[in-house]
Amino acid sequence: MWQEKDGALYRKFEFKDFDQAFQFMQAVAAEAERQNHHPRWHNKWNVVEIWLSTHDAGDKVTDRDRKLAKAIDNLYKTDPGGLKAITKAPEHTEIKLYADGGSRGNPGPSASGFVLLDMDDNIIFKTGVYLGITTNNQAEYQALKFGLEQAQKLGAREVMVFMDSLLVINQLKGIFKVKNRDLWPIYVAIQERAKNFKKVTYQHVPRELNKLADAEVNTTLDAELNKN
Repeated sequence: MWQEKDGALYRKFEFKDFDQAFQFMQAVAAEAERQNHHPRWHNKWNVVEIWLSTHDAGDKVTDRDRKLAKAIDNLYKTDPGGLKAITKAPEHTEIKLYADGGSRGNPGPSASGFVLLDMDDNIIFKTGVYLGITTNNQAEYQALKFGLEQAQKLGAREVMVFMDSLLVINQLKGIFKVKNRDLWPIYVAIQERAKNFKKVTYQHVPRELNKLADAEVNTTLDAELNKN
């Protein structure tokens, strides 16, 4: 169990050998990178010790630490050696990406969701990410960023993006200017990420055709808000 002491969440994990411990660390590293929140840890043969705190909050325990701790617990519970999490998925050179974001309050509690499908519309990967308090447009952009990152990890060379946010799609197509300076950093980050692919296309779709990504958003928000 995690213990809160000295301004951090702490837990020790034990494995059968070093190889399994190292595989677990690789799995945790991948999840930490996905959440953009990184632990402090120590490894000695079959033992991994992890400390979680938020530097931006003055090295105190925040919801970001609790979220990562829960994800680490799930990795350890369902796959102690981390083998499934680090096994390379089959490469899909062409991928469909459906992305969506939502904010209950705008600004308010927000989440991003995205779904990756192959060209036969089989789901490859889907997830939702709780963002804390932000705006709907930020959540939409974050969903696209997360989706492109995952598509790159899967080896995609061409990505077809589908979103029901006309603003985001038209800004990325260059039809609309990005007038909101708060959106500019993530807009630039997405443009840079897109350069890693041979081709990225953007298409606006009605909300009813983006139900999979929307479901990830609402499931994530419901789970987060029901904890309180």
